[in-house]
Order: sequence, then C-alpha cells, then structure tokens
Amino acid sequence: MKIKSAEFVVSNTNVINCPKERIPEYAFIGRSNVGKSSLINMLMERKDLAKTSGKPGKTQLINHFKINNEWFLVDLPGYGYAQVSKKKRAKFQGFIEYYFKEREQLVCAFVLVDSRHDPQKIDLDFMQFLGENQVPFCIIFTKADKLGSSKLGKQITSYKKELLKYWEELPMSFITSSANNFGRDEFLKFIEQVNEDVAQDFK
Repeated sequence: MKIKSAEFVVSNTNVINCPKERIPEYAFIGRSNVGKSSLINMLMERKDLAKTSGKPGKTQLINHFKINNEWFLVDLPGYGYAQVSKKKRAKFQGFIEYYFKEREQLVCAFVLVDSRHDPQKIDLDFMQFLGENQVPFCIIFTKADKLGSSKLGKQITSYKKELLKYWEELPMSFITSSANNFGRDEFLKFIEQVNEDVAQDFK
C-alpha cells in the first residue's frame, strides 16, 4: 500500500462524536512510552502526524486520521500512565472501553508492546478484554532495533509461549522498528488485505 494522503479529522472523548463515515477503521493502542506515535508516523511517512513526546501519556483523546480517503487510523490514549492521575486514568479507561465496545467501523485493533520487555500483566489483561468483547486484534512488537536478532527472536518466542497459557490460538503479530522502517511494508500490506476482505461490509 502506498500512502498518498494522511489527514487529521477530529479528536474527542466520545464515540458518539467519532466520524460517521462508513469506512474501515484501525485503532492503535498500548502502554505509555511504547512508541505508538513514532510507529504511526513511520507507517504514514510523516514526521509529525501523531504527536511524539518524551513525557508518557501525551495522547489523551480519540484521534481520527483519514488515510488515502479509504480508511481511518485511530490513535488512542495509552493505558498504565505513570504520570497521570488516577481520576484521569479512570476517565480514559471509560471512553476507551466504550470505543471498543460500540465502534461499528472498527475492524482491527493493534496492541503495541515493547519487544524488549517480558509480558506485562496490563497488556495481557487488555488483550483479554478485547477477546471477551470479540474485538479482532494484532500484537505489534515495537523497538525491534534495540535488540540483536538472536535476543529479539528469543524475546518474541518467550512472549508467544506466555500468551498460549491464556489463548488457544495466537493473534497475528508484527515486529517493527520506527528507527529503520522495519516491518512497514508487511504491516501496510495486512491493512490493505483486510480492507479488501471487509469491502462488502462497508457498501
């Protein structure tokens, strides 16, 4: 897939105010500081489509971007902010859950996890939430450039073994690096294929 256009559409905290247009939608979410904004910018070949920050928890709204006039990329607030109040966390949690339960246009969620870290309970719990609510999702391993190929392979294998303790079948996963565009073509090819597969549902 070639990215011809990527335009910001709207930010809000209520699913009711999300775009009404009937086109496929893909949501990006993960713990704070997982590299979500950098990944989005890498995929779109834009430096500042999604705002990056050294301070975790920068994204605090549901952000819709229209890609190629064909599908929506949704940048969601992360979970597990270290520097955000409990009151704000509860608010984010509420509208994030409501988004996943109610957003009809959503065809896939991308759950980002840092490839350098062992499985975190907060990530596993969120994947469980998606599974219980029948939300299709893929796991995106970020920051692959931070590990050597051998260490990376062992880390991914270990993560998948942990997942199999809770899942009968593993979700699809991608290994990415925003620093060197690793995984970009495979990632966009997947979205392109899903768009084709669900085209009839959006007519």
